[in-house]
Amino acid sequence: MSGSATTDDVGADAEETIAERAGRDTRLSYLLVEADRRLVTAGLLAGVLGSLLLVVAIVPGAEAAVRSSDPIETLFQALVGATVTGVTLVLTLNQLVLSQELGAAGDQRERMDGAMEFRQDVADFLEDPVAPAEPSAFLRAMVTATAARAETLGDSVVDDPDDEATKGVRDLADGVTTAADGVVDSLSDSTFGQYEVVDAALDFEYSRKLYRARRLRTAYADELSDETCETLAELEGLLRLFGPAREHFKTLYFQSELVDLSRFVLFASLPSLVVTVSVLAFFDASAAPTTTVLGIGGASLVVCVATALALVPFLVLLSYVLRIATITGRTLSIGPFILRETDREGTTETSE
Repeated sequence: MSGSATTDDVGADAEETIAERAGRDTRLSYLLVEADRRLVTAGLLAGVLGSLLLVVAIVPGAEAAVRSSDPIETLFQALVGATVTGVTLVLTLNQLVLSQELGAAGDQRERMDGAMEFRQDVADFLEDPVAPAEPSAFLRAMVTATAARAETLGDSVVDDPDDEATKGVRDLADGVTTAADGVVDSLSDSTFGQYEVVDAALDFEYSRKLYRARRLRTAYADELSDETCETLAELEGLLRLFGPAREHFKTLYFQSELVDLSRFVLFASLPSLVVTVSVLAFFDASAAPTTTVLGIGGASLVVCVATALALVPFLVLLSYVLRIATITGRTLSIGPFILRETDREGTTETSE
């Protein structure tokens, strides 16, 4: 025997979804990555406007300060500059995304050959001459094949709870099957462009399963049958392919998100510029109505609403960056590397 593995080392995963593994409140996770970005932007806009109105309501002399006009000019001049800068940033992001698609014929052919070779490697495991072309169907086929290998793996050993090798193999097989069933269900009604496709792929934690499969093959190579070792090797091969597949589709999704972000920011920047320029050029705070709404003067109300509307491009950018940054932070590693603190237990041992 080349090493030993403990039951903690190869035990079943306690948590399967990426939100649970990250140890975050599921409501916060929904806000960060799952919610429609338009709704998140609207919520941020409501929060900014409500905060501004609250400040005006509780700060003495706020209405008089607004009617002096000096703060208004300073504020909206800065907002005009910020909007123009934000649009420039978005155009830079567009160029970054576009640059990934440009290249000489040789470079494009190399990309094509790499993609076709990868698809063929996956098709060999699927026992299908042609792997599905649609991303969600492709991932679903990979996960289904992984679950089938896991079931075969579980059937290849006898149920002996006192034998560590057998228990480790069955725990791995059960964990893979359970996780795969949930992912397949999530992918059934999803198409590329929807976050659900990426979310389902991220929920399938292949890295720990790959680590456990390698540990089992190394630690119990002399105790497991040839059939079990062969099936373990096939399962490991599929998990190795799932990693780059997930990262590839995640990259494509990020590119799609950046394109949508650019479009929405550009659309929002025009009304924002109209509002900020109109306030600078045409709004006379001293001539604003003296009537109040919920204790807030007319001039203050106009300035608060105009400021919130001027910030919409930034809020759109913030809502998209929150999702992209959160997904990136949860998937920094490719392969059998466990970076999350909650997943470190049982993955730090080395062979004796």
